[in-house]
Amino acid sequence: MGRFAIFLMMGLAVAGCSKLNLNSSKKPTFDGQTFNTKAKAERSDRQHFVASVKPVSNSLEGAIEAAEHQGIRHCIEYFGSSDIDWEVGPNTDPSALVVENDTLTFMGTCRDPG
Repeated sequence: MGRFAIFLMMGLAVAGCSKLNLNSSKKPTFDGQTFNTKAKAERSDRQHFVASVKPVSNSLEGAIEAAEHQGIRHCIEYFGSSDIDWEVGPNTDPSALVVENDTLTFMGTCRDPG
């Protein structure tokens, strides 16, 4: 019975370690930075969305990656696909990107896989 208790405790310790979050931030990082991101869409039309990210001043490259990531998450959540037609997005010339008040804005349409 003593060995069983030791193995049980070791198993619980290992299981507990697998759930540890060694990264103090739950937000993903892009170009070594974290960003505040959100995607908005009308309830009646989730296919067309706007993804915004701030602060762009931390890293334009990271903000672009974060906005693309947010758009992909939105489309996967509502349509089960990461396919997006971007009006303004990751392939837009950086000089043509919409940046106001340290916030980058992307606009896209989720492709319906059906």
